[in-house]
Amino acid sequence: MAKKKPSQKKRPRKTASKTRKQNHLTTYLLKAFTGIGVLIVLVVLAALVAHHMISRKSPLEPVAKPQTINIPRFEIYPKEEIIPRKIIPKPTPTLPEQLPKIAIIVDDLGYDKYIVEKFLALDAALTFSVLPHIPYQKRIANAAFEKGFEIMLHLPMEPDEFPKIDPGPGALLSSMSPDELIDQLNKNIDTVPFVKGVNNHMGSKMTKISTQLYQIFSVLKKRNLFFIDSLTTTESLCKPSARLLRVPFAQRDVFLDHIQDPDFIHQQFNRLIQIAETHGEAIGIAHPYHVTFEVLSKLIPELKKKAILVPASEVVHIIG
Repeated sequence: MAKKKPSQKKRPRKTASKTRKQNHLTTYLLKAFTGIGVLIVLVVLAALVAHHMISRKSPLEPVAKPQTINIPRFEIYPKEEIIPRKIIPKPTPTLPEQLPKIAIIVDDLGYDKYIVEKFLALDAALTFSVLPHIPYQKRIANAAFEKGFEIMLHLPMEPDEFPKIDPGPGALLSSMSPDELIDQLNKNIDTVPFVKGVNNHMGSKMTKISTQLYQIFSVLKKRNLFFIDSLTTTESLCKPSARLLRVPFAQRDVFLDHIQDPDFIHQQFNRLIQIAETHGEAIGIAHPYHVTFEVLSKLIPELKKKAILVPASEVVHIIG
């Protein structure tokens, strides 16, 4: 007889309820992981958006950033040095201890009130020449006057390089009619308080036009103001105009700081002293540079040993 094969045990089948529970658990886990993933993505996106907005906002909206002022060019210096002819002869011999006079004019003031405060603190009789129609001209003139410094109007006048180079607000231009010229000049004088005299800012073109210079000097004569020629051109006609209308007059002898180097500025002060010793007086023109202040503050004791520092009004003269 054939033997019967042993019977195999059948694996128990999962119940339907257990299968449903496992399916529910799997679905729940998938949803949970999906939710966490979406949340991470949203957090990352939010961080990127925030960083982008901050990086855009910072340069466009700086916090408490001070307003910047566009300071124009101070001067157009002659290509070749101009040595002025002194309008007075060498003085007669005096006592050895009598010192010559030096006037130092600080030009182009009105834009930077902080550098002016430094110059005002110096123990020297400086003259402050202030530009018209600019942010701090009245504040600077008032502060200088209160401390006993002399005030001048630094009168913007048309240079040969105009309009490529603009002399600034209130400039006197060769294209102006006589009425326009005189009206603008009076406005310029009125805008700076305590003015005792005038010197030209730029003006290499305007100072060569005799008819308009006569109009300018006629106003200065009426208003009892002196004029100092900054001498920005060898062809300047300011001197004969001042002679004709008998306006107290002088010419700049030395630009002190057109090269902003301490050694050069020191050398220019030495030249100024030599001219003063030769002619009895000299005029130097400086500008509101920090390097000029530093050199001048150190040189004042030496200057006082060799010359008397005076306001500009003490070195002007009626010609002829």
